[in-house]
Amino acid sequence: MAPETAIDQVRKRLLGGWRLISWQISDTAGHTKYPLGSDAIGQLLYDAQGRVSAQLMRRNQSKFSSDDWQEAGTEEKATAWGNYFGYFGSFTIDEPANTVIHHVEGSWFPNLIGTEQRRVYRFVGDQLILNASTAWGEVKIVWKKVQYPAAPRGK
Repeated sequence: MAPETAIDQVRKRLLGGWRLISWQISDTAGHTKYPLGSDAIGQLLYDAQGRVSAQLMRRNQSKFSSDDWQEAGTEEKATAWGNYFGYFGSFTIDEPANTVIHHVEGSWFPNLIGTEQRRVYRFVGDQLILNASTAWGEVKIVWKKVQYPAAPRGK
């Protein structure tokens, strides 16, 4: 068996589920904002097949007037769209650069589709800190590792 490489070690730490602690963006003037509020919720999932999914949203959103999302009005759709951020795809690791690259295949924001979203990673205890320089500023997202209970076994 081959010895574990540095990329293997990073991959092992990334795999699993992460719960959002905070998402902030700082602009060039040093102002910090929280795109979905300072109490936003979300999850980030990395799996062993190299897949990634990131879902973030504003807490306590208003419900639509109908339980059928297809009947939502323009204002309801616009509000919901502005209170959510999500994408999915695959991921690779550039260990020498401490970077995880999300290869976006689908997203709520069409401009992300087909892009590579590079995130500088840092582990602090059970937290994962992802930083990125983006068109909208310097992004810092803090995630906490989720320990899921074992799945119940079928009978």
